[in-house]
Amino acid sequence: MDKSSTQEKSSPIVVGLDIGTTKICAIVGRRSKNGKIEVLGIGKAESAGVTRGMVSNIDKTVQGIIQAVEIAGSQSNVDIKVVNVGIAGQHIKSLQHRGLITRRDLQYEISRKDIDKLVEDMYNLVMPPGEEIIHVLPQEFTVDNEPGIKDPIGMAGVRLEANFHIISGQVTAIKNIVKCVNKGGLESQELILEPLASSESVLSDEEKEAGVVLVDIGGGTTDVAIFHEGIIRHTAVIPFGGNSVTEDIREGCSVMRNIAEQLKVRFGSALAEENKENEIVCVPGLRGREPKEISVKNLAYVIQARMEEIVEHVYYEIKSSGYEKKLIAGIVITGGGAQLKHLPQLVEYVTGLDCRVGYPNEHLAKNEVLPKPVYEELQSPTFATGIGLLIKGIQKIEYNEVPVNTTVKTEKTKYAEDKRFGLFGKLLETGRKFIKDDIKDEDFLK
Repeated sequence: MDKSSTQEKSSPIVVGLDIGTTKICAIVGRRSKNGKIEVLGIGKAESAGVTRGMVSNIDKTVQGIIQAVEIAGSQSNVDIKVVNVGIAGQHIKSLQHRGLITRRDLQYEISRKDIDKLVEDMYNLVMPPGEEIIHVLPQEFTVDNEPGIKDPIGMAGVRLEANFHIISGQVTAIKNIVKCVNKGGLESQELILEPLASSESVLSDEEKEAGVVLVDIGGGTTDVAIFHEGIIRHTAVIPFGGNSVTEDIREGCSVMRNIAEQLKVRFGSALAEENKENEIVCVPGLRGREPKEISVKNLAYVIQARMEEIVEHVYYEIKSSGYEKKLIAGIVITGGGAQLKHLPQLVEYVTGLDCRVGYPNEHLAKNEVLPKPVYEELQSPTFATGIGLLIKGIQKIEYNEVPVNTTVKTEKTKYAEDKRFGLFGKLLETGRKFIKDDIKDEDFLK
């Protein structure tokens, strides 16, 4: 037991909780020996109480959180108490500010304590009524009028200044998220802006250095984060996402919402010209009515119109940031909406910048704990935010060197034999189906 507790101390187990508009997702993991992220468990639940990234129904959101956390806890044999929660929504704002401190103790070099003091001072900024600071992100430092220093720790100097990227949000929206987490019997370790989390899981250091735009297309919002020279320069949240596309299909093709979602996922395309004229999809009619025929090309025209609008919003944010001509790495799209066919081509056509889809598998360690279908699903852009929240939580603990309040129920992280059938029942309760040949871990399918 001593051996496992020392290992636990060196790589604390952390939980990321992504409260999205379409799904609530809890991911349990830790840093493996080779520095990658090892996911121990994942739980998903439908999100019925979130609209455009903001909590609109506390009880439904709490139910979703409890369900997702229970599944993730059973799968990883971890008693989840503390989570790192993502925040998004149209209320998110960002601003630039400059701060300085004068150091009295000149015989000592600049330490992390000095930088922490500078950051703490920024949290005391007077914000407009009803707004609260979520993140204070240092950009370049200036030591004794010497500008452009990225890391001043270890230098000698009297006057320490820094430019800060400050992200704020609505107090009520923040309180609602915290309330939902607390009502679910959990404690939030940190609130993390979702585009910042996604950038951790899908962007490389080279891309952040070269200049890159991260576009996370979720169900209710599209999050934008711009990096240049390794520093975050601009953040924005656009109040349109995949659900806006589904609504357009529902109205444009006169079908039910669930059918519109299936049409988007299975036959949707962001470029109408890439589809043939004669391709038709047959949709079953409502009770006693004739089936409906829908042209795949017309479906693509509906989707393209809304996706063009979203990409135009993104391009506006890029232009207003002032970094349009400095983005060598172009655009990286992620989130559930990034799986739409021909979307990278549309983004390149509208913005003139290179585009690729960002997958969160770059930071994931090879996994022998999770069943194979679950591990493969985890590498989808849909889970970019959840895995990013997990990475951010691990970084925070490593930076502060504080123990995390999470207990492992058993020494093994694989399903314990007596737990397996408990998980079986729990998943069946949440309406999941199983394909069962021999009862093996690999046979767990959604």
